[in-house]
Amino acid sequence: MDKEKMEKGKVLPLLFELSVPAMIGMLVNAIYNIVDRMFIGNAPHLGSMGLAGITISYPVTLVLMALSLMAGVGGSTRFSIALGAKENEKAKYFQGNALMITILFGLFFMVFGNIFMEPILKILGASEQILPYARSYLSIILYGGVFQCVAMCGNNFSRAQGNARNAMVSQMLGAGFNILFDYILIVQCHMGMEGAALATIGGQFLSMVWQLSFLFGKRSLIQCRFSHMKLKKDYALVIIETGVPAFLMQMSTSLLNIVINGTLGKYGGDTAISTVGIVTSIQTLMLMPLTGMTQGQQPIMSYNFGAKRYDRVKETLKYTIIGSTIIAFIGFSVIELFPQAIISMFNNEQEIIKLGKVVLRIWFLCLPLVGCQMMCANFFQAVGRVKKSSFLNLLRQCILLIPFILILSNIFGLYGTFIAVPLSDVISFVITMYLIKKEIKEFTV
Repeated sequence: MDKEKMEKGKVLPLLFELSVPAMIGMLVNAIYNIVDRMFIGNAPHLGSMGLAGITISYPVTLVLMALSLMAGVGGSTRFSIALGAKENEKAKYFQGNALMITILFGLFFMVFGNIFMEPILKILGASEQILPYARSYLSIILYGGVFQCVAMCGNNFSRAQGNARNAMVSQMLGAGFNILFDYILIVQCHMGMEGAALATIGGQFLSMVWQLSFLFGKRSLIQCRFSHMKLKKDYALVIIETGVPAFLMQMSTSLLNIVINGTLGKYGGDTAISTVGIVTSIQTLMLMPLTGMTQGQQPIMSYNFGAKRYDRVKETLKYTIIGSTIIAFIGFSVIELFPQAIISMFNNEQEIIKLGKVVLRIWFLCLPLVGCQMMCANFFQAVGRVKKSSFLNLLRQCILLIPFILILSNIFGLYGTFIAVPLSDVISFVITMYLIKKEIKEFTV
């Protein structure tokens, strides 16, 4: 990290330098989920049932992501603030302790998930037809828990050190392996759900190895040492506390998927679950560039907040709001213009295409507002305003959307589930704008 550039360099070029590789990396990372669904959805012996199996399993993988983000985002935020305050010794322990926490989370998740896999899948809404597909996929994915956790944690610290390219390369390595071996194992070797899962965890393993070689190597600004990984209560608690907003955001996504799958099973059956599995894959693709932008803005905001350069914090927020709104509007336009072509990439069954076209247009109706809302929520995370950040991260996908789904599906049936999404987007945007304006006015320059 060039500390002079971080504190005194022009904000817009710096934001580009950190955000663009993060955005590319996150787009590539989305391929883990999307490519699996495309290969499975188009495989003659899997089709819509295979898609439904991955959709049912998805909330479980989101819980694992939530745990790794809690350690990675919490640790890297405190790491950046410590560097900005010229407290390098603290930064070392924030990095090492975060890495150890994420390893422990991955191991716990692997053991717990394998012991209670079948009851968990049934709670998530797996029917007797879907259960074998979901079980085949998840039984392998769980063994890659540590790989995913360490890779994600390492990506956060790469960006916190100003080396967003390293995180991008890590994600591209994993995604490239995943694409190649999805083709080999699913299409050529006919290994079905097991092949998709093996390709995914193989990619995660490559990403993990790349990040560990960086964190412990000479390219790292703060080299990780095993002595820094020895858990210290004060550091570990601060990391977890700071990472709670990111954890809650992912957990709310997992809870949301459970509620959606249950509602879809009740009002639309397995076809609706398969269709929304495609829609959520597209949503992941649309939101990944925005997530990348939050990762680019976070170290700039956190470092300058630690250095008490509040003017640069506000300038960073302004640029990311503009950029995220443009990106979200482009995504919105593509979806509204080409819904059938997008759905057909995943599955060509007529029932799914017919329903999917309608769902896409309703689901993403207010996408242009989402980018701004994400940037503002991340602003509170980056400057350590944990309570406000937690509230805003939960607002859109949990506090508002879940009740709306339950209420509107009772009134309008299946389509009530879809209408709830843009309604939640609008209300969360209004509330976020109110809080951010209030915070900016109180911000000391």
